[in-house]
Amino acid sequence: MINVLVVDDSEVIQQFLVYLLSSDPDIQVVGVANSGLEALKMVEKKRPNVITMDVHMPVMDGYEATRAIMESFPTPIVIVSGSLQVKEMENSFKLIEAGALAVVVRPPGIGHPDYKTARDNLIKTVKLMSEVKVVRRFPGQSATRPKKTPNRPKAFVKTRDIQLVAIGASTGGPIILQAILSKIPKELSVPVLIVQHIAKGFTNGFRDWLALSSNIPLSVAVDGENLLPGNAYIAPENYQMGITRDLKIKLQKLPPENGMCPSVDFLFRSVTEMVGSKAIGVLLTGMGKDGAKELRNMKKNNAVTIVQDEASCIVFGMPGEAIKIGAADHILPPEKIVAALSDILSNG
Repeated sequence: MINVLVVDDSEVIQQFLVYLLSSDPDIQVVGVANSGLEALKMVEKKRPNVITMDVHMPVMDGYEATRAIMESFPTPIVIVSGSLQVKEMENSFKLIEAGALAVVVRPPGIGHPDYKTARDNLIKTVKLMSEVKVVRRFPGQSATRPKKTPNRPKAFVKTRDIQLVAIGASTGGPIILQAILSKIPKELSVPVLIVQHIAKGFTNGFRDWLALSSNIPLSVAVDGENLLPGNAYIAPENYQMGITRDLKIKLQKLPPENGMCPSVDFLFRSVTEMVGSKAIGVLLTGMGKDGAKELRNMKKNNAVTIVQDEASCIVFGMPGEAIKIGAADHILPPEKIVAALSDILSNG
């Protein structure tokens, strides 16, 4: 059984979430907390496998509660947001900074046409997050959990004309992307394309939050727009994002790949087809295998391939799969990924 603690200051929402989660035979709600402070006390007593966390609460809000829990009793936390308003989404991503793993929209009422899809997504997310091994956070500690990298990476290739960087990420990706984009050189000579698996409705909020710390301009990609050097583009939800040979964004309404739309594999494959060796592929933390196969194909076509190392990953699924099948030229923590990009692009 997956033991879940529900944290929300509304009794009606508490009952609703308990009803939704309990509808799955593998989930057991072991407690309900009305505030962050009460949640902190209950975590110590109940030791749940997962916590669903509200953002706005009296006494101690979701941000303070998440930070306190990750410092005292590290537990996978799923943010259940009641709104897609800009301010609400910004607050949700602050909880990601504090150590929460994922954010989902609270399902609408039972009679709503989106009810079943949203309910299933909440349950699926809770189940997936229950498998994540979180670590204790200390006051002021970065969520990237830097550790010593055991081996020096092999020398970077510096002779090719790199045209773009393609990055894929899933669970744990937002905080790692924040770390990379906040340190990436402002004078970056190529565009950056990003596929981040994220809950529907949160892409624009994710962009707004990430833009607050990004060193380069950041936007949600638009079909047909030119890729500009020193700009980053995030794949919109419900579209597969690729590129054209003349370096324009190409968005297509196509089925999911690896259960994902947008898919990292789709982006990497398009990059290989259009620019071949003149690209850098980066695969970051995340569950599953999305991106691994096509990263290997990028490597076979002599592109530079970089995979996040296990020590700094929230979830080592996607990077681990890429390493297992021989897709990685370099295995690096986030800060060294930035150094690698700077090194390669400044000498390309």
